Amino acid sequence: MTRILHIQASPRGAESKSNEIARARIDTLRRSDPSVVVDTLDLWREPLPEFEGNSAAAKMSFFGVGQLDGAKRAAWDRIVVITERFKAADHYVLGVPMWNGGIPYRLKLYIDIITQPGLLFGFDPAKGYFGLLKDKKATVVYSSGVFAPGNPPQYGLDFQSNYLDWWLRFVGVADVQVSRFQPSLLTQDPLKGFNDAIAAARDLEMA
Repeated sequence: MTRILHIQASPRGAESKSNEIARARIDTLRRSDPSVVVDTLDLWREPLPEFEGNSAAAKMSFFGVGQLDGAKRAAWDRIVVITERFKAADHYVLGVPMWNGGIPYRLKLYIDIITQPGLLFGFDPAKGYFGLLKDKKATVVYSSGVFAPGNPPQYGLDFQSNYLDWWLRFVGVADVQVSRFQPSLLTQDPLKGFNDAIAAARDLEMA
């Protein structure tokens, strides 16, 4: 049985192109394997805690700064619960719109919550940081309305896919597939581009 975590980073619900393309990918995976289980994580409905002082102090305690007790322990326990849900998945399907060249702040908050020592990454003085996840896959759907690959820089730069690709590999997800729907004002036929993105998502290698 394959467990899919569908992470929705757009607040636009049914109007979101990234969500729709991600669902097309998931539908294809379900057809190929009816035992697939999908857990949908809507970051705009999920009650994510702020990554505040106690959370940061809890993280630093793993590097020998302070003690993991009291309010720091309570903050860490919340982090562990959220992270275990992420770790339970075999395949991550993310629908990610571009916001101001980067990713939506709710997705960044989620990443900041779960990217913790001993949970998603380790550290060795000799070899540096290393991811703790093993045998995981990811499909990332990128959408944007201004930036498009190959356009002049005045149409934007890509701090969206560059960042997420780095983060997934940082925590140990090496098998990453990408689908893009990124029309700009220069795009002649956005609808065709969207249909092509749906088709491309369906044609990605099976999990």
